[in-house]
Amino acid sequence: MPALKLDSVDVIDPDLYVARGYPHAEWALMRREAPVYRYERPNVDPFWAVTGHAPIVEISRQPALFKSLQRLFMTINQEGAPDPNQGVLRQLLNMNPPEHGAYRGVVNRRFTPRGVQVMRQQIEAITTEALDALAGREECDFVLEVSAKLPLAVIAEMFGIPRADWDTMFRLSNMMIGPSDPEYGGDKTIKETLEQARMEFFQYFSALVEERRKNPRDDLASALANGHVNGAPLPIFELMSYFALLIIAGNETTRNATTGGLFAFIEHPDQWRRLKADPSLAPRAVDEILRWISPVIQFNREATADTELHGHKIRAGDLLTLFYPSANRDETVFDRPGEFDIGRNPNPHIAFGIGEHFCLGANLARLELQVMFRQLAQRLETIELAGPIQRMRSSFVGGIKHMPVRYRIRPRA
Repeated sequence: MPALKLDSVDVIDPDLYVARGYPHAEWALMRREAPVYRYERPNVDPFWAVTGHAPIVEISRQPALFKSLQRLFMTINQEGAPDPNQGVLRQLLNMNPPEHGAYRGVVNRRFTPRGVQVMRQQIEAITTEALDALAGREECDFVLEVSAKLPLAVIAEMFGIPRADWDTMFRLSNMMIGPSDPEYGGDKTIKETLEQARMEFFQYFSALVEERRKNPRDDLASALANGHVNGAPLPIFELMSYFALLIIAGNETTRNATTGGLFAFIEHPDQWRRLKADPSLAPRAVDEILRWISPVIQFNREATADTELHGHKIRAGDLLTLFYPSANRDETVFDRPGEFDIGRNPNPHIAFGIGEHFCLGANLARLELQVMFRQLAQRLETIELAGPIQRMRSSFVGGIKHMPVRYRIRPRA
C-alpha cells in the first residue's frame, strides 16, 4: 500500500467507509501534520478538516463564532442529492443560541439523569426480551435482532408509539440517516429518499400531535405537541422536525454503538473476558465503546467572522468539519489511544460532542448501553462472527447494517 500523503488523503467518500470503515490512518496523519487542514478535492466543496481534540473543543465552545447551519456534514457531490444548504429538517442540530436553548428546554427534563432513571426497569425488560429471543439458536444478525431493538423500543415507548408502528420508525430512520445507501433508498435518488422519509414521518407525527393535543398523556409526544417556545406553540415544521430528530437520534446512534461495541469485544477477546469477569466495569466499558466507535463521524460549523485557529487564518463564511472519531484517538489527549481498554480512566472522549450541542440523549444512551453490555456479559457464553459485516454507506454516521454472529447464550436466570 503506498504511503499516505496529506494532499491526497480521502476522509469524505462514503464508499470508502463501506469498504474499510473509519479512515483512522488518514486521520492520524492529519492530526500529526495538520490538525486543522484546508481540504480541497475534486467533487467536494472546500472546507477546513478539523481532526485534533483541542481545536474541536475550542470550536464547539464558541457557538457565536462558529455557528451551526443547515448543512450538517460534508460529503462528495452526488447526482440526485438535494441542495446541502437547504435542510430536510429544521431542528436542534441546525439551531444556534438563544433559539437552540429555548427549543432544547421543551423536553430537556426528560433526558436528565433523574429523568432517564425512571426508564431503567423498562430498559432492563426490553433488553432481557431481546436476548431471550436468541435462545434455542446459534446464529443471528445481531443488528436486526438485538442492537436495533433496544433503543428503538425505548424511544418509541417514550413517545407512546404503538409497537405495530416500530418497524415503520426503523425504516424511516434508516432512510433519513443513510439515503445514499442502496439498501435504504432502493433505486430512488438521495433527494427522493429523503423527501419520501420526511413526508411519511410528518404524516405520522401530524396525526400523533393532533391526538395528543386532544388527549395529552405523560409522554414525550405530548410534551412536544403541547410545548411552547418563547410563549408560543412550536411552529409546525420545527415541531415535525423535532419528532423526527428524536426518533432518528434516539435509535440510530445507540444501535451503532451497541453493534460496534460488540464487534470491538469480538476483536479484543481479552477485554470481553475482563467484562464477563467483572460486569461492574460496564459504565467504564461503555465510555470506552463510545470513544472507540464514535458513532457520529462529523458535524459542520461555519465561521461568522475572520479568526485564527491553530495558526490558520479562517475567513468569515468558511466551513469547518469536526471529525469526532479522530479527536477520540488523539495521542495528545489519550494514553495508548489505539488500544481498546474498558478500564480506561480518565476518558475525556467527545463522542456526544461538547458545549452547546452536547447530545440531548447522552444520559439515556449511556443507560441503555450499560444495561445491554452488562446483560450480554452475564448471558453470552461465546460469541464470534459468522460472516462478514456490512457497513452503511455514509461518511456522516458510522454504522454496521448487518453483523452475523455465532453464539451460545444462557437461559434467563
